[in-house]
Amino acid sequence: MTQAKLICQRPKETPADSKSAPKQPRRLPADLLRQVSRRLQIIALIGAGLWFLAPALAHFAFHALNPDDPRWTELQASDVIAAASIAVSLALYFFLRKSGRNPAHVMDLGLAYMVVTAFALGLIDHIGPVARQSVDVDPMISWVGPVILMFAAIVPAPPVKMLLAGLIAVLFDPLGMVLARSAGMYEFGPLSNAFLMHYPSFLLLGVAVVISGAVTRLGQQVTKEREMGSYRLGELLGRGGMGEVYRATHRMLARPAAIKLIRPEVLAERSGGSAGLAVTRFRREAEAAANLRSPHTVELYDFGVTEDGVLYFVMELLQGMDLETLVQREGPLPAKRVIHILRQVCESLEEAHASGLVHRDIKPANIHVGRLGLRQDFVKVLDFGLVKSVGGLTGEDSMATAAGLTPGTPAYMAPEIALGQEVDGRADLYALGCVAYYLLTGTLVFEGSASLQVIAKHIQEDPVPPSQRTELEIDPALDRLVLSCLTKNPEGRPQTAAELDRELGEIQTEPWSQEEAQRWWRQHQPA
Repeated sequence: MTQAKLICQRPKETPADSKSAPKQPRRLPADLLRQVSRRLQIIALIGAGLWFLAPALAHFAFHALNPDDPRWTELQASDVIAAASIAVSLALYFFLRKSGRNPAHVMDLGLAYMVVTAFALGLIDHIGPVARQSVDVDPMISWVGPVILMFAAIVPAPPVKMLLAGLIAVLFDPLGMVLARSAGMYEFGPLSNAFLMHYPSFLLLGVAVVISGAVTRLGQQVTKEREMGSYRLGELLGRGGMGEVYRATHRMLARPAAIKLIRPEVLAERSGGSAGLAVTRFRREAEAAANLRSPHTVELYDFGVTEDGVLYFVMELLQGMDLETLVQREGPLPAKRVIHILRQVCESLEEAHASGLVHRDIKPANIHVGRLGLRQDFVKVLDFGLVKSVGGLTGEDSMATAAGLTPGTPAYMAPEIALGQEVDGRADLYALGCVAYYLLTGTLVFEGSASLQVIAKHIQEDPVPPSQRTELEIDPALDRLVLSCLTKNPEGRPQTAAELDRELGEIQTEPWSQEEAQRWWRQHQPA
């Protein structure tokens, strides 16, 4: 384990390096670029709706103002332009719905859509039914200017690209006037008048370029802030009660990893002892995971503190999904697969308990199943942020509860934790019994509308056997073993993870084979 301060230092460039390698601008974060695709989809749908409503309302308004004029039902040139714009908007929407699009290409496509929209607006403004035989050359702001401002805010294009695309867009207003004059619709005097009328759009283009530069710099700043020591952060993978998890890559080894950070608002919203407690819990998670060597405990590569005080640790990047996601997608699991998963969790907990540590937050979301090398359905136990030494409730734990940092999850909480009694590894075995119940039935042991109601049921009520809450076959021995884990008194449960593992292995059922696991993953998650 390297020292924390070392990972926070960036490699120094030699003079030769600085001269030979020109400094490249930072790329925008991939997750921010992917947001552009989602925003463009929304804009395309809104655009299609507006292109339909605007001409329709124009016809109805004409009829309301001129009830005896039958021309309100006639097809206008603006209707044809609007119909083409609807087709383009919907085509863009369905094109972007497909995953795997190159974010850089999507950004260029957004600028192209802006130009096409400006072209349609320029034509409708001057060739549509509002065209007149003569016009006064008064400066005006057309719809093109606001459209450019909107795209500058949602598409983080480099300022140069925004300038070029925006310049083409604002020229469509004068072009529309020229085309209208060539069609004999109206006269506006010298050609320069077409530009004088629309000079406010050119001013808005300048504002759009400034906005584009600001958005691009903000994205590059995010990229810079995500460069943590020897690792460069990528997309956001998820958020939890204590922190955020990002995909990361080692600068030199190109090894994929996951980096967990304390969310800045956790520290900002808590002061004094509460903020210190959050830091303590984060460090405790790192130190506990660093000392565990079971292959079924998530591996910790390093941990440290950034220059601006953000705590982080680097762990292996896992392939697969957590058990909560698995059950939500696929429903209850067959008993032999549940046994296969539980035995691996027992191996992780056995080492932790032997080291005098209790996880205290065993739940499906903290148990990951996926691929490791050539093995499928390989289990990793995650999130040792609530781990503590065996013993009674300490002042620190009391402070955690007072600060809203609940020691555990109510649906999987052992009665002794809820009651503030002495806690040991058997509390994790109770939680693992709750996990087994969830995997076998797809339902929680106890349910309620509020956390306190669920906790009260864990303390007072006896659970219904899992075999009575599922149509899948459950061996009576497994049914009894799960219920024994859920005994209120820790003395009635299996006393160690090794004992629970042994009892699971003694259940007479066909084992879950690697061939079955590989076949399942090929069918359900081939990527």
